[in-house]
Amino acid sequence: MTREATTRPGVKRGTIPVFATATALTVSNIYFTQPLLDEIARSFHTSASTAGLVATTGQIGYALGIIAIVPLADSVRLRRLTTVLLLITAVALLAGAAAPSVALLSVATLILSATTVLPQVIMPTVVSMATPGNAGRILGAVGTGLTMGALLSRTAAGLITEAAGTWRAGYTVAAVITASLLLVLPRFMPADTPASDAAQRSYFRLLASLPKLVTEHAPLRLSASLGATVFAAFSAFWSSLAFHLTAAPISLGPAVIGLFGLFSVPGALAARYSGRLADRWGTQKVNTLSLGAVLLAFALFGLAGQSLVALAVGCNLLGYGTTSGQIANQARIFATGSANKASLNTVYIFSVFAGGAVGSAVASSMYTAHGWTGVVVTGMGFALLAAVALAWHTVSGGRTQVSGTAARSDAPDLEEVTGHA
Repeated sequence: MTREATTRPGVKRGTIPVFATATALTVSNIYFTQPLLDEIARSFHTSASTAGLVATTGQIGYALGIIAIVPLADSVRLRRLTTVLLLITAVALLAGAAAPSVALLSVATLILSATTVLPQVIMPTVVSMATPGNAGRILGAVGTGLTMGALLSRTAAGLITEAAGTWRAGYTVAAVITASLLLVLPRFMPADTPASDAAQRSYFRLLASLPKLVTEHAPLRLSASLGATVFAAFSAFWSSLAFHLTAAPISLGPAVIGLFGLFSVPGALAARYSGRLADRWGTQKVNTLSLGAVLLAFALFGLAGQSLVALAVGCNLLGYGTTSGQIANQARIFATGSANKASLNTVYIFSVFAGGAVGSAVASSMYTAHGWTGVVVTGMGFALLAAVALAWHTVSGGRTQVSGTAARSDAPDLEEVTGHA
């Protein structure tokens, strides 16, 4: 479909590819450390669970940044906000590269993750640029960039570490890439202050209004519960995979471990079409499909966890399921018609990454106590919780227009939100 058919008049040419690329590059700052955890543990002569704090603080920092920073996208100039966030992130990455201990590395990771929230500023921004009926498609394009960044950052980090001989090189390269975005991304962000209700509120009143959104929007409650549990399963797997692959009998190095992100690319690319499915079939069907993929992935991890082929296939299923679910969840909340889309996205993404932090922490402890089996049980448990939440919504006749014959009414909702953004 042509650009004119998917974005509004006046949107700068190349905006969607730039946003997708920026989303991939910035979100990679949260995930590139995961294949390096074993190297970090060796460097500081510490345990796997202690090194796992780096991944956990990354998730916590991102969740805090979502709450404290993303709501500002409804009330401040996005070009200025983008510039400030990129600067702080680049400096924090350099601090991480020079960190003399796990504790200080975790602090630096916490800070850089808190300011690496541009993907969640971009998401509601790009929805406001969509023409009626194409919000899901555009979310799919940018959401795929999000997943590609999360996956390929692991590959890049492993290769960089293998070439440089130190995990610190990954932080340095990430700092350079983040700083380079200062030359491009701010120019594609809207220049004017958003014309939403949030623009008239003080910062603290804006934050105080967030819990009320949960009680007012049933679609937000459903999306938040699904997003948190599925991402907990996703994080449980990826935060523990490096330890599993470096242990006997697999015994791989960081470069090969990083390639698992590359192996997962087909699944992430396939998830791009979930936005179109959400526009056409409704979000609940896409959520059901995504949960099926996640559950199948963990079944493979449990039954054939020593097989590299099974792990690679499972990575694709997990990536597809997580990305498809997120696209459906965000399409659902943006279809509520609220002008304060960044605030809705704040609550949703906070739930997602709080779930991710819990998943990483639980999986780290379970791996120390029970090995790979503990990780599989953790991931499967979180996925089953998501299935229960979706089933409960279906049985109780949830009021979101997301399934069955309601699929046709879901697309008009998306048209409404994009038509009045």
